This record gives sequence, structure tokens and C-alpha cells, in this order.
Amino acid sequence: MRVLMTGGGTGGHVNPALAIANTIREREPDSEIAFVGTSHGIENKLVPKEGYPLYHIEIRGLRRSLSLENIKTAFMVLTSVHKGKKLIKEFKPDIVIGTGGYACFPILKAASLCGIPTALHESNAYPGVAVKMLESCVDRMFINFEECRSKLKHPERALCVGNPLRTKPGSISYDRARQQMGITGDSSGSSKYRRFLLSCGGSMGAEQVNFAMIDLMKNYTSKHPEILHVHATGAIEYEIAKKRFEDTGLDKCPNLRLLEYIYDMPIEMAAADLVIARAGSITISELELEGKACILIPSPNVTENHQYKNAKVLADRGAAILIEEKDITPERMTEAVRHILEDTAARQTMQKNIRTLAVADACDRIYEDCKALIREKTT
Repeated sequence: MRVLMTGGGTGGHVNPALAIANTIREREPDSEIAFVGTSHGIENKLVPKEGYPLYHIEIRGLRRSLSLENIKTAFMVLTSVHKGKKLIKEFKPDIVIGTGGYACFPILKAASLCGIPTALHESNAYPGVAVKMLESCVDRMFINFEECRSKLKHPERALCVGNPLRTKPGSISYDRARQQMGITGDSSGSSKYRRFLLSCGGSMGAEQVNFAMIDLMKNYTSKHPEILHVHATGAIEYEIAKKRFEDTGLDKCPNLRLLEYIYDMPIEMAAADLVIARAGSITISELELEGKACILIPSPNVTENHQYKNAKVLADRGAAILIEEKDITPERMTEAVRHILEDTAARQTMQKNIRTLAVADACDRIYEDCKALIREKTT
């Protein structure tokens, strides 16, 4: 199979594309797979590491206010589609698969105009700008949340497949992960830590989340030595958070750990009794597959408030507690954490509810449907 993958700008777009590409490569080792992105996106770091060729077509997103830059962008859109057609004629793909972001627009639009089978994946509960622009011309819309279907103009083209992940959550058991971390306690309290709380503010950091977690440590987890609380601040905010952590004397508490980044996230997430995190679609899919009780704090700084809409889907199903950043108080956060960690029945109910949303075979579903699309277009 000859496949062009496209999607870029953020890891949330590129990593699902890599997951799909890796599955195709596993299923059909003789496949020819290449990526199309921009010269300045994170795809330039991630794609070459996986051994795939990367072609560049320059495009950028529209600004949300009227400006001269939008006129330039409109011209770039027209020229980029023309360049996309040239690339398609050279590569001769059997299918073009996009995973969102403005970087995927030119090649998917060009493929549609050339009669090539096209598929587009939307990982969020609410479709993004590029998806809205493209959904009328693609053959298949893959969606992660069933709630996304009602927001589409052509819901009949949508197939709910989950989120394609590069890692395989669920491959490490709760007990084994805790053993690897040195947490061997159980509900009987026969060892040092009975519960493990994992929290993070994102890979780059989030000041308000970091401060909220330090307040939580001060008000609650520092007073419960049976709870291990590990928080990752993110790279940018680490020094600021570390100073506050030390000024509060929390560095003297052996059950509290403040880290810049968690390098063994699959193990730590598997071992956790409660996870506090942002509400990006990848994070949510991992939480679903691990069956984790969680408190979600959506980032208020993402396009169209996607993270809030993602988190709301889980909260409405009793699968998560949703706390917006603007609504965080020490009292509210402490009460939410206490409720989950101290009420076994409530925690188990949340774990059961979030597992019902998990889709473990998203990549396989996408692969099989793409094969079917190719057959339909060539017969």
C-alpha cells in the first residue's frame, strides 16, 4: 500500500499519524509510507526518528481577527493545494490519511480533487477548524468521541474508532507497575504507601496547575504519609514550582516528589490510584485504556476550548471530575482528591465508567477501513 500521512503543528496531531503509519507498516511491511507537513512543525523532529520521509508544503492557520496576515494565508492555501496535487502525481498514493491541524489541509484537499481515497481523524470531542473545512471532501471521518458525530455536516461518513496511540496502555498491570516503582502496599495498609496520586501540568508546564498541586500537597497529601504524591511540573515552570515547593517545606516530606518530567509515564500511570491531568485527547485515551480515576483540568488556552469539551464528555458519564482552571480553590481540589482516594466505592465506580469509553484497537480499525476505502474506489 502506498500511503501519504498528513497532520502537524503539535504532537497531538503527529503522534496519532505515526501510530497509524506504524500499524500499516506492521501489517504490510512492503508499504511505501511518507508524511506531509510544514517545515516548522514538530513533525520535523518526530517523523524522521521513525524512519519515514517527510515532504514539506507551507501553510499556516488563519488568525481569528481580520488582518493582512489572513490575506497572505488565503493565498498560501491556494498555492499549497496546487503543490499538493504535484506531490500526489509524483508519489501516486493509494490513500491519503490526515490527523488534523492546518498542515493536513492542502494534501487532503488535493487528494480529493484528484480522486484519491481520503480519510481524516478527529481526536477531540468537537471538530477543529481544519476538520470543518475538509469534512465535505473526505471519504471517511474517523472520530474518537461519539459526541463529535452530531457536530459534523456529514455524520453518515463518520466512524467512531477511538484514538490511535503509539504506546500500548494496559500492557503493564497495576500490581506489577507498583512493584517496579517500589510501591508494594495494598488496601490492608501493610506497607508504606497505600495510595499513589500522580499529577502533571503538561510536558511544557502549566503554572496554575503546578501551584494548585503544591497547595494540595500542603493542605492534604503532606498530612497523609500513606499517600505517595508525584507531580511533574513541565520544563518551563520547573524552577518556579521547585522554589515554591521548597519554600513551603514540602521537600522534607518523603511521600512528596516534584519532578520536571516523568520519563516512565506508562509505568507510573499504570500504578496510580488517581491521576490529575490536562484533558488533551491523547491523555484521555490513555486514561480510558488504563481505567484510571481522574480529575481533569482543561487548558483554557487551546483552540475552541477543545480540552473542556473533551473533559465534559467524561464528566457527564461519571468517568472523571472536571475542574476548570478558573474554578480551582485549595478547598475544592482537596475535597475532590479526598473523595476519590478515601472512598473506595466511588473510585471503583469511576474506574468502571471510564473503562466503558476505552477503544484498544483504534489503529487496527483505521487500517481495515482504509483498506476497504481503497477497494471501493478501485472497483
